[in-house]
Amino acid sequence: MRVQSLSSVWDAIEDNPQIASSLKARSTLMIELSSMIENCGLTQAEAAEILGVTQPRVSDLMRGKINLFSLDMLMDMASSAGMSPQVKVSKPKAKFLKRRHNESKTEIIA
Repeated sequence: MRVQSLSSVWDAIEDNPQIASSLKARSTLMIELSSMIENCGLTQAEAAEILGVTQPRVSDLMRGKINLFSLDMLMDMASSAGMSPQVKVSKPKAKFLKRRHNESKTEIIA
């Protein structure tokens, strides 16, 4: 049995690395926004006013309905709450670059 090490639960759930990255970013923002609302003791209506959304949207946020939120929307909500959301980009892994380089080589047989 081969054991595979993954950097997050999203990598285990989603095979597509682009979708997994989006899910990671969205879940992080949702957790931070939910924590801020709870720690400040805000009602959903108060949070909605601060975040610039409706109370049902805050309810969706608090219930973790990740599929209902885009990354843009969550970034806007965090900014409206006075947070400073940031994007961190790492350099590509060497094996990824090597694989891409090998895939791009074309062989012409005459």
